Amino acid sequence: MSRCFFAAGGLSQMTIRASQSRRILFHFFGFWPLFFRQPSAPLPLLSMATDSFADLLSIYMRRIRASASGVATEIGLSREAVNNWRNGVSVPNPRSRDRVVACTRYLRLTETESNRLLSAAGFAPEFPLQVESVGAQPFAAFQDKVFAQLAQAVPYPISMLLSPAHWGQPPFRQELLQRARAQYGEASVLHIQPPYSVSTAQADYFFAIGRQCGLGEVASDYEFESALERRLLAGERIFCLVSRFEQGTPALRETLAGILRSLSEMHSGRLHLLLCGGEALADLKYRSGDLSLLNIAQVNHWPDPSLDDLMQLARHRWPEQTWTGPVVAALQALSGGHPALFEEGLQWLVDQGIDSGVNEGHVSSPALRMHLASSPRLWQTFLPLAQAPATRTRLQQLLQADDLGRARPYLQDDELRSLFWGNLIHVRGTGDAARLHWRCATIRDAGSMVLESCSNV
Repeated sequence: MSRCFFAAGGLSQMTIRASQSRRILFHFFGFWPLFFRQPSAPLPLLSMATDSFADLLSIYMRRIRASASGVATEIGLSREAVNNWRNGVSVPNPRSRDRVVACTRYLRLTETESNRLLSAAGFAPEFPLQVESVGAQPFAAFQDKVFAQLAQAVPYPISMLLSPAHWGQPPFRQELLQRARAQYGEASVLHIQPPYSVSTAQADYFFAIGRQCGLGEVASDYEFESALERRLLAGERIFCLVSRFEQGTPALRETLAGILRSLSEMHSGRLHLLLCGGEALADLKYRSGDLSLLNIAQVNHWPDPSLDDLMQLARHRWPEQTWTGPVVAALQALSGGHPALFEEGLQWLVDQGIDSGVNEGHVSSPALRMHLASSPRLWQTFLPLAQAPATRTRLQQLLQADDLGRARPYLQDDELRSLFWGNLIHVRGTGDAARLHWRCATIRDAGSMVLESCSNV
């Protein structure tokens, strides 16, 4: 089983200023740029220092002709509340982050756009620790391996790229697309991002996907399959990246996976598929044995960052800071390589305003460890397990264990699977020696704090 990489992000500093137009502008610093595709339609130029949540929401809604009632239905608010957001009358309250995240998915925002909207609302970014394509790239060797493996896959070039919570699906998406264009040619690279809405009708779902692929107006799953097959019959070799595979309903996901697998089998070697997602995509491969729609796909997990990867990310994020190898290594150990904690740790060190330079002693501060153990990213995964009596007892037992058992390609244990896809546990070792472990003591501290908070309710 490949080792998995779990990532998330830290809190950006925000300064709130009320304008005369009653709109609230959030000025934020330390925004981590992401490297993903540009939106299909260019947006008006807004300074990152003057992003208005109301303006951004209006722009993104207009781009896909989304109504206030449609957004409200998807995120569980009233139409009046959404209109108040859009008109600048109110902004999301601190408990509404999940609703804003749901809104970004419904509006089909890229990771960059999602982070921008969240930051404008005063929330931490959803997809941190991804950098623009400047100079050396983190994870370059892994990306080379994925494309080499896909090119050599015979007879069915289908590969799955799995990433857990708080990573993009996939991470470094634009870099992957650029590599594909260099290898297959610009016109032969397709990018599918399924619609998010669970109320999308099948015809609308495949209409949107057909448009993304440049196949014209397709009105059904059959027309989508036929249009794509015509290109394959013409002798083309096509690369197709499917990102955020989890979006939409299970039935629509299965239909899309079935069509792509069928075309790959019928046109051996001509349709190269890179399917990107998380737990729901893994389910399609493993849960039905030989009947699984993607049982012929190869599997890759996004890897843990090396020290060099983290050095590149830290220097890109805060180029004015001097980040030494020992400091980054110490923070890597404290965070367990969990990029949410790593990035939050870097931000905490910067916020201390240490003029003489950061050293390992600052990283070992008890205050920093407590700060990381209080990360909302950890709590949001632990809380569902701690709130239910049955899983609370199991979580207590797991937190006391150093070794969580043998790693498997697919975890049947519900609690371990939840912790795995939530970035809290990872795999150490390979082959028969691969075992599951907590990423670090900081994460176990967070779990204990969550259990204590639930027992006091």
